[in-house]
Amino acid sequence: MGDRSKKFKPKELHFVDSGFSDLETHVKREKQKARELRHSSWWKKRIAPGICHYCGRKFKPSELTMDHVIPLSRGGYSEKINIVPCCKECNIKKKSLLPVEWEEYIQNLKKMV
Repeated sequence: MGDRSKKFKPKELHFVDSGFSDLETHVKREKQKARELRHSSWWKKRIAPGICHYCGRKFKPSELTMDHVIPLSRGGYSEKINIVPCCKECNIKKKSLLPVEWEEYIQNLKKMV
């Protein structure tokens, strides 16, 4: 899988590792890896139960999307440990939030109810 030693510098929007010229190259490469994973038996097993990773609701497996827990735009990778099935609604709401930011969003929603 990917080299976890690469460091992302968010302010400068590029990677220290010379293997990535910039964020755009990283995102493009990782999206290709995700497309390949989408056709794997691993992904089919992940979506088979039909449960959204974030809201826990049940969906048809075909209705679930692939979400990067740490978004590609924030330095995430298309590795099995970073990819979860989620419903379109959660994927749209999560956007490019990091797990900590997403948890804060969920907690604030619960306080409003």
